[in-house]
Amino acid sequence: MLIPLPCADPRAEAYAVPAFSQMTPADFTQGEETAIAGFLAQHPDYDGVLALPGTHSRWAHISAGEVVSFRSFLTGELFGILAAPSELGQMAPLDDAFADAVSDAMSRPERVMSALFSLRAQTVLHHPEALSAAARLSGMLIGLELAAARPYWLGQQVTLIAPQPYAAPYTTALQLQGITAPVLDRAQMVLAGLRRAYSSLP
Repeated sequence: MLIPLPCADPRAEAYAVPAFSQMTPADFTQGEETAIAGFLAQHPDYDGVLALPGTHSRWAHISAGEVVSFRSFLTGELFGILAAPSELGQMAPLDDAFADAVSDAMSRPERVMSALFSLRAQTVLHHPEALSAAARLSGMLIGLELAAARPYWLGQQVTLIAPQPYAAPYTTALQLQGITAPVLDRAQMVLAGLRRAYSSLP
């Protein structure tokens, strides 16, 4: 149900699409609900999981045309915070180091906090491996996310709804787990969701 908003112009009407929210564990969406609605408008019989990476990544279990559950992750935001103080954000996003970092983070998550500082030290000390620092940073963070989201993607049909540049690293990380996930453009799904919301107006 759309939420009517105050509008100073009497000739116009404004509405907001309400977010999904839950109390336990506390969570909410920030626009993903519109992309999900757009996807369901085009795939009403879908049964599986939608992965929506971005500044905040969200994984949603879809069944019978409804969101059964969802979880959010700060992966993209953490990448921006950790990359900002150094040159990490300017490095190439994907290489073999990325794949190794995904696997290491998923199999040995207790080592990630120390490994993150090592990445910064390599950059400061001009260590040869600093050239792949961003790839490894991205790989570690996405690996941690996949480990935590394992109940969502393990044994499930997964579809990515992703803006660039998020599609490629998540596609690669999922392929490392044996999952081939089709990628849909998030902007297109949001537009489809807005059209669906507009069609519901009386």
